[in-house]
Amino acid sequence: MAAPFGFMRRHSELFPVIIFAVAISVSSTAQVSGKTAPASSSTAENAASLAEAGRCSEALPLLSRSVAHLTDKELQKRVSLDGVRCATLLQRWDSLLDFARVLNQQFSHDPEVLYVLVHAYSDLSNQATQQLARTAPNSLPALELDAEASELQGRWDQAEKDYRKILEENPHYPGIHFRLARLLLSKPNPPPDFQDQAKRELLEEIKIDPANAGAEYVLGEIARQAGDFDEAVQHFNKATQLDPNFGDAYLGLGVSLSAEKKYAEAVVPLETAVKLQPSNPAAHYSLGTAYSRTGRKADAEKQFALQEAAGHATAPGGPSQH
Repeated sequence: MAAPFGFMRRHSELFPVIIFAVAISVSSTAQVSGKTAPASSSTAENAASLAEAGRCSEALPLLSRSVAHLTDKELQKRVSLDGVRCATLLQRWDSLLDFARVLNQQFSHDPEVLYVLVHAYSDLSNQATQQLARTAPNSLPALELDAEASELQGRWDQAEKDYRKILEENPHYPGIHFRLARLLLSKPNPPPDFQDQAKRELLEEIKIDPANAGAEYVLGEIARQAGDFDEAVQHFNKATQLDPNFGDAYLGLGVSLSAEKKYAEAVVPLETAVKLQPSNPAAHYSLGTAYSRTGRKADAEKQFALQEAAGHATAPGGPSQH
């Protein structure tokens, strides 16, 4: 199975970049469609030429009017990329969001676009961080951001101090007990009872936020590692109910059921895990094992073959690295 607490890092909400990525992906296209009437391709090409000549102040209004209405995809991509560069240069953050939204919606699998978006989201994140520091330096969100930064830098004691301070000011502030649990499970040289401490933090988090699928998942993982598969099944099952797209939770549920030799019951969650995480070798292996133990030999062999292929794809130097 994947690293026990990999979810903690993947779903930690430590990166403000995620906020912008989600905001862009779910934003209504009405924000774009509500702009002025479509500009012609010749106007868009002229705007792009101005931008590429360094005349961003002239180009940006034309790029903004053109980008959402272009049917020529290559030109739309060119205009959007030029728009991102000019908006960043001129610190026009609303315009940057608009261009990034178009790129995310129309070119979400383009490597060049993804590279540009990484930097765009980073710039937006930095701008929001600076704005928070200027406008509300003593607020709980500002303290939370400082704690997250300390955690990223490995300053575990300072991060814990800041998280505890937040809870002193607001005992019902959501997410903080979860972060304390993550800290306990992630930092090197934890205390001997670190899993028990983490479990207590996660249970407190669920009292504040009963819909926290991540907390349920980690409670399940702690129970699974301790060999308490009944409890693990309960928490993993709850996590899948709260988040039907939570692949790791389905995998944990299936693995725990298999550990109890309930292979027939394990098949469905493991099939879901494979569907949600087709590149995860552990999911294919676990499903193949469940198939094998329920007499489905051909299906098992197929999953073991997929496991091997997925393992090669994710290994250093494998296809996914090129």
